[in-house]
Amino acid sequence: MAAPPVPADDGGGVRTLAVIDLGSNSFRLVVFSWDDGWWKRTDEIHEPVRIGAGLDAAGALQPEPMERALETLELYAHFCRATGVQGVRPVATSAIRDATNRDAFLRAARERSGLEVEVLAPEAEARYGYLAALNSTTLRDGVVLDLGGGSLQLTRVRERLALDARSWPLGAVRMTERFLARERPKPKHLDALRRHVAEALGEAPWLAGGQAGGLVGIGGTVRNLAAAVGLAAGLPSFGVQGFRLERQALDALVERLAGMTAAERGAVPGIKAARGDLILAGAVVVQSVLESGGFDALQVTEAGLREGVFFSSLLASSDPPLFADVRRAAVANLAAQYATNGAHVEHVLRLALQIWDALARAGVHPGDPDERELLSAAARLHDIGASIDYDDHHKHSRYLVLSAGLPGFSPRETGLIAQMCRYHRKGAPSLGAVAPLARRGDEALLTRCAAVLRVAEQLERSRDQAVDGVRVEVRDGSVRLELEAHEDVTVARWGAERQADVFERAFGGRLEVSASQARAAAPR
Repeated sequence: MAAPPVPADDGGGVRTLAVIDLGSNSFRLVVFSWDDGWWKRTDEIHEPVRIGAGLDAAGALQPEPMERALETLELYAHFCRATGVQGVRPVATSAIRDATNRDAFLRAARERSGLEVEVLAPEAEARYGYLAALNSTTLRDGVVLDLGGGSLQLTRVRERLALDARSWPLGAVRMTERFLARERPKPKHLDALRRHVAEALGEAPWLAGGQAGGLVGIGGTVRNLAAAVGLAAGLPSFGVQGFRLERQALDALVERLAGMTAAERGAVPGIKAARGDLILAGAVVVQSVLESGGFDALQVTEAGLREGVFFSSLLASSDPPLFADVRRAAVANLAAQYATNGAHVEHVLRLALQIWDALARAGVHPGDPDERELLSAAARLHDIGASIDYDDHHKHSRYLVLSAGLPGFSPRETGLIAQMCRYHRKGAPSLGAVAPLARRGDEALLTRCAAVLRVAEQLERSRDQAVDGVRVEVRDGSVRLELEAHEDVTVARWGAERQADVFERAFGGRLEVSASQARAAAPR
């Protein structure tokens, strides 16, 4: 399936693309902006159109939902013209695809908005969901779940490649109207819905037996369920990207929701009011997939079909259009969005990893490669807050990491990276607000990485890359850093020695700093 070309790079800088997702429950317009080395969402409009209302019973789009949809498309078209986006890609999914009056709706949409809506085949819809999931998580083998208002797509993944995709009319709107269209559904109604979903899922034999691998979920239902579970557990609300929705927690939430009215469900923290009547049916569908596949949990991504459409263009030169390394791409993308001193940041990164590796070889710390990756990410991002203001830029960096998020990393990992950025200059490293996400030993991990990053930052304090490298010697309760340099390193020694307290707290040894044959720079 070839994607239309991205807006041409005419040398004018930033390019823009508006993806319009005409979903069965809601319509979304998302504007993506990008340039060499970075991309981001720069605008979004969401309207709970619910065009699929009444479709399951009648087979056709109903007059009121159709009119809401056409009015929304007119609004979106005006917005695109007013803002000057360079490309517009409207795509329709299950409800419009399955309606007997689809062609009439598409003609009306074209006449009233000027937009040519592309109706996605089930295979295309599943593929865009797959691209969204694989470019925002580290899933390698498993299943991608995409639950919308009209349909459910499951894509089987092996070695990051899509092997098979299935689509069923099991969306939250349809299942609500067919099974749970009551103020308080009874257990028999929920049982009937579960039997219906389980029977349908039997068409995907690779799902059964608990051998499917991991499960990643996209869609508004999944995001709302994750938010509700996280808030109920008292976890900090930094978004749900990478959140692990445990099966046991989902079961408890479904039981809780089943005893509520739609209005009460819409008032549950994490669940949007407009989704109160749909969330129970959607939760039961997700629950049934977990049960059928023998999954212990579902990993949530905030990416959706819109991102999948965008990635198909952004990464069109790759087949399939996937980032080679999602975590590395996420860090590089965030770093590139803010003006930092690239030479300085890369030098701090190199020095930090050199010190960290040497201390691991000396047995001072375990040398966990996952910890090293978090340190590497923090080193690349530690100065992005300076784009807001130099004063307190370590705190600004923390804010940007937590607010923007890092696809591919879990909430815990993103929180740790943010805290490392926070403490790369000063202060006693502390988990702070991310403590509820932490594991045993994370306080020590944070202190180690913050100490190493802080020393590396001080060795590059003058931003001249004068320190070429560091030799580390551990002996008699002290850690000696011998600086290899081609310039005078007075500032580097002074800065590093001031970090003795946090370094000793992290590694239990006194910090000593010396220089080997440093030559003073000639006066300018």
